Amino acid sequence: MLTREELLAKAEKPSKDAMRLHPFYKGKIEIVSKCVIRDFDDFAIWYSPGVAAPCRAIADDRELVYEYTNKWNTIAVVSDGTRVLGLGDIGPEAAMPVMEGKALLFKYLGGVDAVPICLDTKDADELIATVKLLQPSFGGINLEDLSQPKCFRILDTLRKEMEIPVWHDDQQGTAAVTLAGLINALELVGKSLSEAKIAMVGAGASNICIARVLIAAGVTPGNIIMCDSKGTLHPGRSDLKDRYQEKWEMCQKTNKNDVQGGSAEAMKGADALIALSTPGPDTIKGEWVAGMAKDAIVFACANPVPEIWPWDAKEAGARLVATGRSDFPNQVNNSLGFPGIFRGTLDVRAKTITDEMCIAAAYELAKTAQDRGLHDEYIIPTMDDREVFPREAVAVGLKAIEQGVARLELSRDQLYQRASQIIGRAKGEIQLLMDEGIIPPAPEE
Repeated sequence: MLTREELLAKAEKPSKDAMRLHPFYKGKIEIVSKCVIRDFDDFAIWYSPGVAAPCRAIADDRELVYEYTNKWNTIAVVSDGTRVLGLGDIGPEAAMPVMEGKALLFKYLGGVDAVPICLDTKDADELIATVKLLQPSFGGINLEDLSQPKCFRILDTLRKEMEIPVWHDDQQGTAAVTLAGLINALELVGKSLSEAKIAMVGAGASNICIARVLIAAGVTPGNIIMCDSKGTLHPGRSDLKDRYQEKWEMCQKTNKNDVQGGSAEAMKGADALIALSTPGPDTIKGEWVAGMAKDAIVFACANPVPEIWPWDAKEAGARLVATGRSDFPNQVNNSLGFPGIFRGTLDVRAKTITDEMCIAAAYELAKTAQDRGLHDEYIIPTMDDREVFPREAVAVGLKAIEQGVARLELSRDQLYQRASQIIGRAKGEIQLLMDEGIIPPAPEE
């Protein structure tokens, strides 16, 4: 058993390593050719004059762009840097390491080619217009780290006005993975979605969307009590009515007993806590956890530091603890969702990503962990489980077909084989580059 000091040192190590290795590699992604270049004559095929033939074909039939270019597998990761990780409004340049990291995860875990694009504007209308102009080049758009309330309008507008799937990962992606973890956590403690009392600390884009998806999946709306920085959401919070429409909607739907106060009051007697708020470690107090129901479930998912350290939450009485970090058990992080969800979306050329597609992914995530055997430190699969992302892709693709938002119809077996092949190729490519020394080994400390 590690001491508190050893646990803290372990928690701090990724940041120290990041400061060594980011300047060493000078970025995490690059563009690599996927076609043969046998000799210089091949450039007559891939560029002038041969390239004119596919250009003319696409001009006659725009859908052929999915057959003749990499649009079918390329997305943009778009941010303005106004709400990064828990760091807040740090600007587009400072957001680039996160967006590059996102692109790396998209490729390695989902086989998706992702291009980080950080925009030098905080204006919602400018961002909407810019993303719409990018549409010809990409098969999908992943919005990232946008501040609220504009993030809601940006997402809703782009989903309505674009022909390719657009989602905000901090909303739908986080919601899908949180739902998966909650399904299995409640299974372990013998409680149901419909009866569970859930405290939600933080009322940003992530928790608002999590609440929406939880309700769609069967959680009783009145059993949710949500807090923002000024206290619980309830019908008396008229300060939210005009500017924060999504919060105001939650004031009307949730908190059936009109509980007023702060996080302590929201958490009292709760079966589960879902916190996506200010990074800790003292945002959530141990005594608040102690006031929760028996077999309490604590999801402390702020990054880079959870609202309460897992060992402190357990000392206070929590039975199950999850965080957003990969270096602790039970990582409830959207990295388990977006690679597989986008893989399935792209494979059927879905026009959008619906909440039902995300819920399908959540249940498949939960089932994958169930197949491995649930226990208190394993309520959700880990990123190194090779089955996670192909299984998610299949569930998402089938749901898109069922809902009529897919341009292609593939069978379960076809979807699984396609996803497995594309993801396997991405991982194999990176391993080969490492084996050959083209990606140099990380230097020793």
